[in-house]
Amino acid sequence: MAKLIITQVKSGIGSTKRQKATLAALGLKKLNQTVEHKASPEIIGMVNKMKHLLKVEEVN
Repeated sequence: MAKLIITQVKSGIGSTKRQKATLAALGLKKLNQTVEHKASPEIIGMVNKMKHLLKVEEVN
């Protein structure tokens, strides 16, 4: 299964509570922080909802 490297590139300050909770669920707390997750449908769905704040790279 592929892995995703997710980096937060924009601040979540103006975001809704739900969007902030999604960032926290992804493990992102700070700007320019990077986390690695397996490419599961749940993670891909969260990334698609937050794509305006994130940079995503796929690693095999």
